[in-house]
Amino acid sequence: MPGTTIKKLRRERGYSISELAERAGVSKSYLSYIERDVQKNPSLQFLKKISDTLNVDVNHLLTEEVKTSAEELDNEWVSLLSGAIEKGLTKEEFKEYCAFLEFKHWQAKKE
Repeated sequence: MPGTTIKKLRRERGYSISELAERAGVSKSYLSYIERDVQKNPSLQFLKKISDTLNVDVNHLLTEEVKTSAEELDNEWVSLLSGAIEKGLTKEEFKEYCAFLEFKHWQAKKE
């Protein structure tokens, strides 16, 4: 979600939430909802206004969080996943395994 990125850039530029909302011509309360991930699906028009005011590309607002998450993977995880992919693990198989783990965790909490 772009809220975390918007908040980070806003703070880096020294804007209060009110100031950014006013400069971008958007609602302060809506901007607050986006930053706090209460509202998770802002319109492209909203993102364009915010990105122009923060002087970044709209794509930066949409991809920065994904890059940050990927950078946080440690080498062991990268190695484990790479090895599994090399052995033929597909995305669907991985998703099935994750669903199975969710079920096992749910089952354990239930007991």
